[in-house]
Amino acid sequence: MDRRTFLAATLATAALPAFAGGHGRLGNFSGVSDHTTVGTAEIVGRQVNLLDDFQLDRAPDPKVALGKDGVYDPDTLMGELQKRRGASSYTVPEGINTDDYNEVWIWCERFNVGLGVAPIT
Repeated sequence: MDRRTFLAATLATAALPAFAGGHGRLGNFSGVSDHTTVGTAEIVGRQVNLLDDFQLDRAPDPKVALGKDGVYDPDTLMGELQKRRGASSYTVPEGINTDDYNEVWIWCERFNVGLGVAPIT
C-alpha cells in the first residue's frame, strides 16, 4: 500500500470527535444568572442540537429556546431539557425561522431567568 492510499484509508475510517455535529451553525454556551452552562449548541435547519460536551449545573425547570442579540424569545420554546449532560436534539416550533436568531438559550421558566446562552455563528 502506498502512502496516498494509506492516508486516504486512514482518513476515511477515522472517528470524528465525540462533540462533532452536523453541518450547522455552532456556538459555545456560557452560564448566566450564576449558573454553569458549558458545551456546544448547533442549529441545523429546524433542529437544535446540544452536542456531547453539553453540561448544565443544578437548576429547576430548564427549557431550550432561541434568542437574538441577548434577548430570549419565549415563542421559540422547544420543551424541557432532555438531560443535563450530553447530546440531545430539539425541533424548532412551526413558523419559526432559525435564520432570524443568533443564540440558543437554556431558560428557567419557573423563575423566568436564563441559565445559559450560546451565541451562534
